[in-house]
Amino acid sequence: MAAEIHSRPQSSRPVLLSKVEGHQDVVSAALLIPKEDGVITASEDRTIRVWLKRDSGQYWPSIYHTMSSPCSAMAYHHDSRRIFVGQDNGAIMEFHISEDFNKMNFVKTYPAHQNRVSAITFCLTSEWVISTGHDKCVSWMCTRSGNMLGRHYFTSWASCLQYDYETRYAFVGDYSGQITLLKLEQNTCSIITTLKGHEGSITSLWWDPVQRLLFSGASDHSIIMWDIGGRKGRTLLLQGHHDKVQAICYIQLTRQLVSCSADGGIAVWNMDISREEAPQWLESDSCQKCEQPFFWNIKQMWDTKTLGLRQHHCRKCGQAVCGKCSTKRSSYPIMGFEFQVRVCDSCFESIKDEDRTSLATFHEGKHNISHMSMDVSRGLMVTCGSDRIVKIWDMTPVVGCSLATGFSSR
Repeated sequence: MAAEIHSRPQSSRPVLLSKVEGHQDVVSAALLIPKEDGVITASEDRTIRVWLKRDSGQYWPSIYHTMSSPCSAMAYHHDSRRIFVGQDNGAIMEFHISEDFNKMNFVKTYPAHQNRVSAITFCLTSEWVISTGHDKCVSWMCTRSGNMLGRHYFTSWASCLQYDYETRYAFVGDYSGQITLLKLEQNTCSIITTLKGHEGSITSLWWDPVQRLLFSGASDHSIIMWDIGGRKGRTLLLQGHHDKVQAICYIQLTRQLVSCSADGGIAVWNMDISREEAPQWLESDSCQKCEQPFFWNIKQMWDTKTLGLRQHHCRKCGQAVCGKCSTKRSSYPIMGFEFQVRVCDSCFESIKDEDRTSLATFHEGKHNISHMSMDVSRGLMVTCGSDRIVKIWDMTPVVGCSLATGFSSR
């Protein structure tokens, strides 16, 4: 359970402040305690632990509680010091943490799901605990009575959840790659819309209620920004990770998006610029540049006595092109392509050198990341994963918040 403490160098990368070890299995979730030098962790080893920083600089567990089933998700409400822990068996258990963070009292158990709980959120104003699970449903329960208020079922595992407290809108991502927007009522719900754009399962969601933006990360390695608040449903695609995007956090004050992927990648995206929306891919039976037929266009192949070609798409213009008309590769960050992608030859010529300037920074977390949480007010981030290690990072060198939010040196 050693911690590594580093001074803050003048760098433009995340600074590892502490490394917390001691779990016997995957760490499912880790949360920084606001205004405290502490971390709460939930693990597949069936433990809930509250780690407090000692005078020695090391983090030691002040609370070590063993559950009946592996812990899969967690939500913490700091003002009331209530913690909700989802388990592999589908139950959610509520605890109350003492003011000195040295004791945790059991409150009640919620029979929320029939299978693993994947995400939890707590709404104090309505006294609801809302959760998703691998039983393909979202449920909302009353924390006063402990009773189930409602359930809504999907065709796939419900994998992640975000909730707008003012409108009672719930955003639920699932393993089919779809995001469903629900309006939750006391005992029922209605489907507002469904969002489709990812080619892999939804792994993470983040809702910004101020700008009314929804961000989604997926196993297809991409992030999509959905403009829920207006502007004709505008969407922006961000591609820079090389593994599934496990966690995202949007910093509204500085218009930056922080994302983490399973291979340990940490990215900080500049969203305070006018980005271009990626085009829809066009369909055609022949190359839209040289008009050579694609291999399924039997009639044109017969008429022209030529072999059909394989279809590709230019990422910049969306046209269907053959390999000979798209021999070039280029990054195009303003459209979200941070690494080189296929573009047609004419689009390649139109891209200037300054257009290839990166609009994101990429860093190495040096461990498998399955969950991330940020304390934006202090510029701190915590990551955890299947390597059983919890890392605490100073993100102020890369998110540039110190002047805007008045961060003090730790």
